[in-house]
Amino acid sequence: MKFILDDMLGKLARWLRIMGYDAKYPTRVSDEKIIEIAKDEGRILLTRDRALAKRFIVPSLFILSTDIDEQLVQVIKRFSLDIKDIWKRCPVCNGILNSIEKEEVKGNVPQIVFLRYDEFFLCSSCKKYYWKGYHWDGITQRLKKQTEQAD
Repeated sequence: MKFILDDMLGKLARWLRIMGYDAKYPTRVSDEKIIEIAKDEGRILLTRDRALAKRFIVPSLFILSTDIDEQLVQVIKRFSLDIKDIWKRCPVCNGILNSIEKEEVKGNVPQIVFLRYDEFFLCSSCKKYYWKGYHWDGITQRLKKQTEQAD
């Protein structure tokens, strides 16, 4: 499932990416351009702009809340999303995260991170490094809670 989100939903785009979903988030583009991208790429529009949601011909969802947790629950519920592909996409750029050997990150992450952790990932697009730190577990637990609330 692929999404496109309007300018008002940057946090939601990040969380959908963490969940493993392709979430395009173009900024400073016209409504017409967003519609064109969505149609061309078969994406579902997520928007806080009621007028845009109404005039959009392909699948779309008007996001009711400004609260990120409520937004996640709404999208998870509407599209029956799960977290089976969690941590497969870069939350920053939407690129694919690839597992890499620990030795490959030496000198590219803080020394304490290199010594403390063993599992690392590299974004195929922006080349940002990720590792399974304390935040990883917290984010995973938060998403599990959101998917349970949506049931």
